[in-house]
Amino acid sequence: MKVKTALRNVILIAVFAVTVAFLSGCGGVSETEMTQLKSLRSEVGSLQTQANSLKALRSKLTSQISEKEAKLQKCNKQKEETKANLKKLGQ
Repeated sequence: MKVKTALRNVILIAVFAVTVAFLSGCGGVSETEMTQLKSLRSEVGSLQTQANSLKALRSKLTSQISEKEAKLQKCNKQKEETKANLKKLGQ
C-alpha cells in the first residue's frame, strides 16, 4: 500500500513539474518577439490608413461616375428630343 502511495506522489510531483516547466516556457515574450510585434502593429496601422484612403478614393470616383452617367443620360435625352424636333421639321 505504501508503494502505491509513494508512486502516486512521485507521479503527481512529476506532472506538476512538467506543467510548471511548460507554463514558464510559454509565458515569456522575448525582446525580439516584442520588436516584431511592434513592427507588425505599425504595419497594420499603415495598411489600415492606406485602405481607408483607397475607400475614400473609391467613393469619390463612384460619385464622379454617377455624375457623368447622369450627364450622359441628360445628353441622350436632349439628343432624342432634337431628333424628334428635326423629324417634325422635316415633314
